[in-house]
Amino acid sequence: MFKIGSHLSAAKGYANMAKEAHQIGANTFQFFTRNPRGGNAKPIDENDIAEFKKLCQEYGIDVILAHAPYTLNCCSAKPDIREFAINMMKDDLERMEYTPHNLYNFHPGSHVGQGEEVGIQYIIDALNIVLKTEQSTTVLLETMAGKGSEIGSKFEEIRQIIDGVKLQEKLGVCLDTCHVSDAGYDIVNDLDNVLEQFDQVIGLDRLKAIHLNDSMNPLASHKDRHQKIGEGTIGLEAFERIINHPKLRNLPFFLETPNELEGYAKEIAVLKQMYKRKNN
Repeated sequence: MFKIGSHLSAAKGYANMAKEAHQIGANTFQFFTRNPRGGNAKPIDENDIAEFKKLCQEYGIDVILAHAPYTLNCCSAKPDIREFAINMMKDDLERMEYTPHNLYNFHPGSHVGQGEEVGIQYIIDALNIVLKTEQSTTVLLETMAGKGSEIGSKFEEIRQIIDGVKLQEKLGVCLDTCHVSDAGYDIVNDLDNVLEQFDQVIGLDRLKAIHLNDSMNPLASHKDRHQKIGEGTIGLEAFERIINHPKLRNLPFFLETPNELEGYAKEIAVLKQMYKRKNN
């Protein structure tokens, strides 16, 4: 089954997100755990959660992806920002247990001049604090474009983080198509080789989700500017290969393109057709 969805607003609750996903032809979705710039999370409504679970059964939604706020930076040079990030992740992961066995994605962070090794160690330290043996959620490190002092634009950096974490079974990776292209991995002309590199360095068994985004910028630009599917430098033909690739086709795909619901519905329809064309 082709698992495809978009980013939705959590402001009106889980049940509403399930309804919106179904409305646009999606069978999964992503959402921010709280305001993308940080702040307190909306209280959990257990009636909303109960309705959401019923709708998931009705609509065939079997996985969702929560996204941590952009302000979360586990490797900041400032101790108070690192502590804020750890506390936010702790709270998010506790809340995720209301919808167990799902995915939680975060940007590894920016070392802001401290150097990659220091930044990576701070991320490892944070994960060793927040990850718990009893949690059902898989925490995903997102591949990044490498703008500024971002960590995670190289597969080796992701691997180094995983190697330092005690509860590695709780970790996975979310591959962002815009980010990896902007980071210099040629998924347009050499997808098989990129996936082989990923497998050798990280392991494809760690890959749990794909952010499906076109890019406004060329290969290796390190810019991170998302574009609508087929309107950027990656292009429709490459996306057809990506969603149908035997090593990727069974993963959940999440759109983070600059769209409203109507635009997401159109993209999902196009992608479904490309998927169907290859797999019938």
